[in-house]
Parts: sequence; C-alpha cells; structure tokens
Amino acid sequence: MTAPAIDARAAARPELGGVERWARELSARLPYTVHRPPEALSHRAGHAWEQAVLPLLSARAPALLCPANLAPLAARNVVVVIHDAAPLRRPDWYSNLYASFQRRVLPLIARRARAVITVSEFSRRELRELLGVDAHVVYGGVDPRFAPGEKAERPYVLCVASHTARKNLRALVPAAEALAREGVELRVAGGHRPQFAAESGLGALKLLGHVDDAALPALYAGAVAFVLPSVYEGFGLPVLEAMASGTPVVASGVTALPETCGGAARLVEPDGEAIREALLALLGDAREQERLRAAGLERAREFRWERTAGEVDAVVRSVARAR
Repeated sequence: MTAPAIDARAAARPELGGVERWARELSARLPYTVHRPPEALSHRAGHAWEQAVLPLLSARAPALLCPANLAPLAARNVVVVIHDAAPLRRPDWYSNLYASFQRRVLPLIARRARAVITVSEFSRRELRELLGVDAHVVYGGVDPRFAPGEKAERPYVLCVASHTARKNLRALVPAAEALAREGVELRVAGGHRPQFAAESGLGALKLLGHVDDAALPALYAGAVAFVLPSVYEGFGLPVLEAMASGTPVVASGVTALPETCGGAARLVEPDGEAIREALLALLGDAREQERLRAAGLERAREFRWERTAGEVDAVVRSVARAR
C-alpha cells in the first residue's frame, strides 16, 4: 500500500504554537510522505498551496493527515486534527477576516473529512456542539528534551503564550508588579499572531518575543514557576512541558486545562487577583513547590509523542484500509 501523506504546512512556520508542534512532531515520527511548502507559503499565502497544490501531491495517498485545523476541501482522503473551536466560540478574539474564513471553512472541512481527531475531551464536546462531528480524542505529548535542569541565578516565573486575547496575558500584570517587588521577573515567551486580536497594556511583563525551539527546554527548567492564564485552551501543551521540566505550574482552571493538568497544578480563576495570590503563595511555600514539582513530573511522563503518533496512525490506517 502507498504510504499515507501528511500536510506539513504548519511545520514550516518559524512560530511554535500547539498546531506547529503537532505538525513537526508527527511529520518527524510517522512514516508518511511529507508535503512541506516553503516557509513563505506557511501562513496566509499558503492557503492556495494547501487548497490547490496539496490535493494533487497527495492524490495517490490512501489518506492525507492534516494536523493543524485546516485541510484541502477538494481532497477526499483527509484525516484532520481540529484542535479546538475557538474561532467559532469567540470570533471576537480574531481578526474579522480570519474569523469569517474559519466560520465558512471549518464546517466544510469537518463534514468532508473521513475522520476528525481532536486533542481533549473538552474539544470533543466543543466540536460536537458547534460542528456536529464526533471526533477521536488523541492527547499531545512532551519531547524528552524537556527535563529538569538548573534554576537561573535571577529568579523568574515563566509563561509561554502568544500575545493574543484568549491567552489573557493582561491578567499576569498584577502578579508581575508584585513579583518585581520581590526581585522576581515574570517572563513571557511568544510573539504576535497576525490573525489574532492582540492584547495591550503588558508593560509590566518581560516580553521575550519569539524564542527558538532549541532554547525552550532551558527556559522552562530555569524558572521557579510556570503560569498559564488562558481563558480558552484546547489542550495546553506548555503546562506539560513545564511539568516535564520540573517546574511547578499555576494555570487557569477553565476549558481543557483541568483535564490536561490532571491534578498536578494549582488551578485558579483566570483573573489578575487570583493569579497574583496563587503565585505569591506558591513562591512562599517550598513544600508546595516540591509537591507540585513531583506531581508534575509524574503527570508529564504519561504524555509522549510516540504514543500520540501511534494513536493518530491507527486512525489514519483505518481510513486508508476502508478507502
């Protein structure tokens, strides 16, 4: 049988959000034919490549895995990973053009796909309600590069998130101001996304911008704590990467984050006061830091990209056999 194919458009992007991580990890681990456009066609300019060129490149494949929400509408062999339904649930978080595009194409992609995969039970419920599809749930993983290491000389709390409304970075400002008085920085790794409505008023945060993937493991391991204040996550890979790095986690107790954290993080309301109090309390309690560190390491061991790839492959192969 001809090998399945994978759409590696998201893997060509320099950014590294959840969909890019999935595309890179699956492209590297699955024995599929990888169709990867030039980096210049990895964002908006690549829609034409994905819709017109990719179906021709993958026409002979028994299945085409599209791991980053979008897929060619003309293809009839698609298995698509839809990570969440945020553009449908909260279109105001995105540019008008992007929200309108997602509102038109996501239902078509979900309806025409041979199978839909999503990344959490939370997202499965969202897709059932908003798109009327019943998706397979496959959790993401953590690369072994994320492991405990030396803490930085100057203490800092880390957040890994793009500057977008649903990441709720403004809720970190009260914590950043309070931590600064204790000599602790609150650093945010991640840049802007052109399709999202950006947040402002983040002056109290140490904004690192885009951080190269090779530098992320040390950045996670060097932090005294990790915080993710999101108001909407389909899964939340950074909390697991922080846990695997031996860094205690504070996260919003909403959407998929309780499912992903599995009791190994301190969950709080996604508002500035609750996050400030939680971080200050955690940094003042060495015993709680050690408890969360141990619980996080145990939780992160349950998630490996090899398992993710194997479960995705099982869905793809079932589609290929039935074609």
